[in-house]
Amino acid sequence: MRPQLENVLREVEKVIAGKRDVIEKILLAMLAEGHILLDDVPGVGKTTLANALSKAVGLSFRRIQFTPDVLPSDITGFTMPDRKTGDFAFRPGILHGTNLLLGDEINRASSKTQSALLEAMEEQQVTVDGKTYPLEKPFLVIATQNSIGMAGTQLLPYAQVDRFLVRLSIGYPDYEAQMAMLRDRQGKNPMASVRCVLEKDELAAMQQEVCAVTAKDAILDYITRLTMASRAHESVAVGISPRGALFIDRAAKAKAYLENRDYVTGADVQAVFRDVCAHRVLVKENETGLTAEQVLEELLKKTETPDRHSRFQGMMKK
Repeated sequence: MRPQLENVLREVEKVIAGKRDVIEKILLAMLAEGHILLDDVPGVGKTTLANALSKAVGLSFRRIQFTPDVLPSDITGFTMPDRKTGDFAFRPGILHGTNLLLGDEINRASSKTQSALLEAMEEQQVTVDGKTYPLEKPFLVIATQNSIGMAGTQLLPYAQVDRFLVRLSIGYPDYEAQMAMLRDRQGKNPMASVRCVLEKDELAAMQQEVCAVTAKDAILDYITRLTMASRAHESVAVGISPRGALFIDRAAKAKAYLENRDYVTGADVQAVFRDVCAHRVLVKENETGLTAEQVLEELLKKTETPDRHSRFQGMMKK
């Protein structure tokens, strides 16, 4: 891993021990300019992780607790008449001036409020009363939803789920990690020791470098065959969308960049495929009983890798 990103990882590990793999995946999503859905039980450190990440990368951080009474205008902003001038003035919402937005328990908000994030996540801008307002860059949404305590929650619209680059789960810490957490919080808060080790302008530059990573036609062909196979699978009702294919490409480039390469390999695609696609695949009910994750594993096993696909063997050897 690149030294600057290794430093970020170490700072975040000061408050989230034993979860290096998850932190690396979140860094990958940031490099790919993607948004993250953390789907997990309460109390495992989702909010703490997002806060530590913002401090380590020097991002302006804001958090919103989603509840049924949160309005779309709380997200996007609104216009209201100015008493002095009589003109309508824009009042920014929580998105404005924010680099990293943590949306806690996003599935507790109404569908209308959830949808207020769609334009921001896709185009890094919001439109209010016909006027468009660009958001500060870099811009990243980390949304959380709890998999238990579902009273008062609503399923995220598929169109919004599809806009998250990855869906991740932190999970419970092991024995050593939990012991370290308890020791570190004896009379102090380790969050206070997290330092800024990467400026947001440096992150933005890295994101541009990720875009410049090379993905040859053999890799694009591999991604295309995987996504088309998902749509044709007998157990799948909704396969991987074209947006999903683009996200696989972006995530694979970020994976290569993390490993100090300027080109993508088939192994990079395989490494990101499950996290990028598991929330995009909807399986049919009462069929084979396969889960989305099992379908993706099957696709990886059955789809020829670029080095084995006869059409592109020569290209991959060059």
